[in-house]
Parts: sequence; structure tokens; C-alpha cells
Amino acid sequence: MKYFLLAASGSTHTYKMTTTEGGYVHTFGPELPAMFDGVKLAAVATILYIIVRCLNLKSPTAPPEIIYQDTLLSHYLLKTCPMLTKEYIPPLLWGKSGHIQTVLYGKMGRVKTPTPCGVRMFLPMQDGATATFDLFEAIGAHTTGDDITMVICPGIGNHSEKNYIRTFVDYSQRQGYRCAVLNHLGALPNVELTSPRMFTYGCTWEFGAMVDYIKRTFPQTLLVVVGFSLGGNIVCKFLGENQSNQDRVLCCVSVCQGYSALRAQETFLQWDQCRRLYNFMLAENMKKIILSHRDSLLAMQCSNIGDGELNRLYAATSLMQIDDSIMRKFHGYDSLREYYEKESCVHYIHKITVPLLLLNSLDDPLVHPSLLAVARTLAEKMPNVVFALTQHGGHMGFFEGAVLFPQPLTWMDKVIVEYTNAVCRWEKKQSVCQSSSE
Repeated sequence: MKYFLLAASGSTHTYKMTTTEGGYVHTFGPELPAMFDGVKLAAVATILYIIVRCLNLKSPTAPPEIIYQDTLLSHYLLKTCPMLTKEYIPPLLWGKSGHIQTVLYGKMGRVKTPTPCGVRMFLPMQDGATATFDLFEAIGAHTTGDDITMVICPGIGNHSEKNYIRTFVDYSQRQGYRCAVLNHLGALPNVELTSPRMFTYGCTWEFGAMVDYIKRTFPQTLLVVVGFSLGGNIVCKFLGENQSNQDRVLCCVSVCQGYSALRAQETFLQWDQCRRLYNFMLAENMKKIILSHRDSLLAMQCSNIGDGELNRLYAATSLMQIDDSIMRKFHGYDSLREYYEKESCVHYIHKITVPLLLLNSLDDPLVHPSLLAVARTLAEKMPNVVFALTQHGGHMGFFEGAVLFPQPLTWMDKVIVEYTNAVCRWEKKQSVCQSSSE
């Protein structure tokens, strides 16, 4: 017979385990609880180490890295935009994690989101599509006294009702800017397609139609062009496609774009920084948008999309598969490579001559650091370009806050308006100098 006995004796806390079998006895004394305590401490230390590494808590805060040419305009902008030269301080406990910043932006958008009041406009396109955008009038006068309109292009599958757009629009309105926000074709759930195509990575037709409408309707207004993520690619491509597109444009701001779709698609298949997982999640969202218009796409006789393409869509697990089976066919591209080459702003951005601010974050899990070479090289060669690279911020996050809770306005919201205010004052100053010299 075999049995185990565990006993404690008196105040000395001596634990004894006795095994009786064949006349021998094994006894474990005070070292047993000490071993248990050591295991607990090791487990706690391991968990704390993982938390510190995952949250990147040891990473120091720093001002953005600024690449620019030595010009009067650049010096003026950096002098009058203190946020570009001061530390960006994210929330202490989680703000140094690019993943948490990105996920919070994706799920929450922003905190305490306002609801700006605007008017939805519908623009018929030559190919039968119907572009829509929302127009928000300024609340109060701009500091320069000029009529200035921000023309805004959101990120992939986004529109004016997204929380980050609403927050930015409300802030810009209060600074004296009229805002026009493009709703990507097919992105609004309650607006049906009127032609067999949706928005694509670099199609500028809808954005151009919105800009033309603003120019015609407000002949005295000046424009500030703002693009977020995929929207950054579209606005930079639009401005570079034709010099006339830059008429009456004061400046352009691009936030968190990847500059080259052809290079980006290679990095998007890698597991580094969980990009393959983000790729899958973005692909699932794109599936929902496309399938919400399934009946419209199939019903139109001139559509390039049929049951075969939709069957491949169901099986897709990446944006590249969706682009190959669906998106490239909206504009008749023969291959995925051709689609990415023709739709990327990398072939047009060097033709932009107005002041251009490119914003990116080094810990953006969607944009591989190698893609930032385009922006860096551009800022090193072109006098109108400023490239600002933060250490933290994730993809479209840039939350600010003390310890845990973020502020309603992000660093990104404030720095865009601060930069555009500075450009507006510079242009006003230049106009006054020209007038006085004449």
C-alpha cells in the first residue's frame, strides 16, 4: 500500500511529505515553499518583461525626425509649427505600441467624437458613376481672413462618417476652414452604385470632380489638400497628374501613406510586425464592402465582374488577391503589377510644386520602413517638401495623453492644422509683399 502525508508543524512552517513503501521515507523541508515562491517571482518577472517589450515602454519619446531643404519657406514653417520640433508624447502605458495605436484607431477612431453638420452632394460622372462628398461650412473666420477650403480624401473604404474624419473636420471648421470630404465610391452603405466600378487604390476621378465643384462654386476660395493613408496616395497622384490641378492650392498634407503599392504588396505578405494579419483583416473589410454591392455589380451588363470573380473574392485572404480578382478589373488593367504601377503616386509626387508635408510613423505596422525611402529622398531633393517621421503613432493613431486615457484631439489633427495655418500666413505675407512692391 502507498500513501502520501503532507503535514505542517508549529510556527516554524515546516512542510513534510512522507512516502511509505518498503520501509524508506523521503522528507521535503523548508526548501519547498521557497521553490514555489521562486517560481512565482520568475513568472511575474517574465510577464512584466513581455509587457514592457510589447508596449515598448523603454522607448524614449522624441521630436519627429524632420527632413527638409534649407529654404526660407522651410525655416518659416519650422519656426511657426512648434509641434513639428517638439516631442510627441503618446499615452504612457500603451501609446508607444504601434499596434495598440493602430487597433485603437481602427476600432474607436477617436474619443468624444463630435458630429459636424454638413450637406451631402452628389456628382454624376462621365462613365455613369455617382460621386458623393460632404460639405461642411467653416465655424468662424480664418486667421488670415481668407476663404480657405480643405479638400479631404479619407483612408481605404472610408467616408465622412468615420470618427477620425468627423473629429478632424470639427477641429478644422473651428479654425476657420470649410471642409469637403470625399466618400469613396461604394464605401457608404446606404448609397447604391450607378456604374460597375468602385473606388480603387489610385483612381483620382471622384476626388478631381469634388475639387472642380469646389472651385466653381466658391471662385474666391483657396484649397488645402489633405489625404489619409490610401487617400494620401490619391491626393498626391491627383496633384502630380496635371499641373492645372495645383491651381489655387496652397499646400498638401499626406498622412501614413506607403507611396508605392508595388513595393508595399511585397511587405504586406510578411509576418514581420504582424503585417500579414493586418492584410487579412483589411481584406475581410474590403470583402464586406464589395459584397454589399454584389447585386449592382452583377446586374450591370457592362460590368467586368461576374460570378467567377466573386467566387475568387470569397476565397481571398489578402488585399492582393482581391485587387487581382476584382479591383484591377474596374479600370481594365491586364495584370496586378500594371494596376499597382499605374495607380501609385510614386510616379507623380515629384511633380508637385506647392508646399507638401509628408507625415509617417516609424512604428506603423502597415507601412514597412523601406517604403519611407520615397518620402525621405523627395524631401532631400525638393525645396517644397517636408518629411516628418515620428517614433510612435502607429497607423493613423497619434493619440496623445498623460498615462492611460487619450485626448479627443490627436497630435495628427493639431499638426495638420498648425502646418496649414503657417502656409496660409506665409502666402498672405508673400501676397502683401508683392502688392506693396507693385
